[in-house]
Amino acid sequence: MPTPTELNLHQQSRVLEVRYDDGSHFNLPCEYLRVYSPSAEVQGHGPGQRVLQLGKEDVGIDKIEPVGNYAICLHFDDEHNTGIYSWEYLYNLGLNQERLWQEYLDELFKAGQARKKPS
Repeated sequence: MPTPTELNLHQQSRVLEVRYDDGSHFNLPCEYLRVYSPSAEVQGHGPGQRVLQLGKEDVGIDKIEPVGNYAICLHFDDEHNTGIYSWEYLYNLGLNQERLWQEYLDELFKAGQARKKPS
């Protein structure tokens, strides 16, 4: 599994830039990271229990805290900070960003919800 060589948080654009030692480079929007948080609050406690996150268009990250040598904890400005993002989880979010984002948009549509334009 590739390991990150660089993490850059771009506060204004609300994007976490992650570079891996295999040459991979991902720009992960804070909203995307928040709606796919690995926390039990978002993912539930078992298969099929994921909770649809609403109103996260303007969410930002206040702090990034290392968790050992294998992960980070993202402290979002909506006070969510219980997800532990392993290097592998971040890598998979990057690899599958297009598909996962579309799945999120489809879930919103099915729930009769719409994203507002971020400010």
